[in-house]
Amino acid sequence: MLNLSRQFTPLRQEILDAIAQVCDRQSFILGPQVAAFEAAAAAACASPFAIGCASGTDALWLALAAGARAGAPEPGAPGLASETWDSAETWVSTESQNSTPAVVTSPFSFFATASSILRCRARPLFADIDPRTFNLSPTSVAELLRGPQGPSIRAILPVHLYGQCADMDAFTALKRDHPHLLLIEDAAQAFGAEWTSPGQPARPAGSLGDAAAFSFYPTKNLSAFGDAGLVTTSGPALAARARSLSNHGMTRRYHHDELGWNSRLDSIQAAVLSVKLRYLPGWNRQRRDRAARYDQLFREAGLAAASTPASTADGLVLPYTDPRATHVFHQYVVRAPRRDALRDHLAARQIGSEIYYPVPLHLQAALKPLGHQPGDFPHAERAAAEVLALPIYPELLDAEQQTVVEAIRAFYA
Repeated sequence: MLNLSRQFTPLRQEILDAIAQVCDRQSFILGPQVAAFEAAAAAACASPFAIGCASGTDALWLALAAGARAGAPEPGAPGLASETWDSAETWVSTESQNSTPAVVTSPFSFFATASSILRCRARPLFADIDPRTFNLSPTSVAELLRGPQGPSIRAILPVHLYGQCADMDAFTALKRDHPHLLLIEDAAQAFGAEWTSPGQPARPAGSLGDAAAFSFYPTKNLSAFGDAGLVTTSGPALAARARSLSNHGMTRRYHHDELGWNSRLDSIQAAVLSVKLRYLPGWNRQRRDRAARYDQLFREAGLAAASTPASTADGLVLPYTDPRATHVFHQYVVRAPRRDALRDHLAARQIGSEIYYPVPLHLQAALKPLGHQPGDFPHAERAAAEVLALPIYPELLDAEQQTVVEAIRAFYA
């Protein structure tokens, strides 16, 4: 599914030299490498401010907590599955639903998208996805804003899933109509992705809302040697508060203005990321080339659905790229007929694949108190039953892609 050694081998000495500089200097926490990476990442995202942190999950929490001023969680604060939460009956009544701050987001994402909202003592309010891009549907969000829960909504958290920006023109328009709302990008999978609005130059993910959260988990396009994350924002107050929250609520050493957390980006991870960031534009172009080659091979093999709208009844549904988006293909995700059997077939031939994500968030056991049922978000549920991610990374070989396609052709034959 992913061969990290192919990326590391040509960069080995450059990365080891960068790590050695940290070791020689002995400045392991918030050292000069962190400041250097933050500056380079801010420039890459066309954002005035970038704040490194310990993970993509923490980046989401920091962006929301700093932006919405919902309050940082106290250690040991009740979680969703706790007795305290259950006894509150989790906003079942209209009165409690309207009084609890809510953040609208996608039910088709990694769990951190929802858990970071809860960590801010807010309520995840799900809206269905666009079935073509798998991203949060602006139409569904607009319906929620017009509905009875509209007054409780404080923020919109679209996810740039699989490396393609959500429809930021539509979400920006919703923000104009509701200026009190925060617009936070979950850009965990989308460093280097871009969005082009009519009459404007392309803008990178991280500059499209009030703030954005990135993950540098080792499988990401821009990856650390462990967990690491980043918040970008154009707001100086939001940036200052996010930085304080990530360092125990301190603005001066040992003076704690509020309850924060220990979520600092360490210098070794920053050093590794600074090296890799210089290569990322080329790597992302290679990912797009790999995606285009998959498209070509699947069409030549007669495996791609040709219907409009595309349906798995007619074959594999290939990834759709919005013409306004510059996709970075963190994942190459198809919709597949008999998906689970196909995955078993590939595994038997030692071909990697993955399902991102097999259970939508509203049906996760940990979120059961939110009260959702199967059928609440049909597009997300259908996607969860059909999506399959195939191997894609810059160093993937032409012959390996051919092997993947031939194995899939053999399955359907």
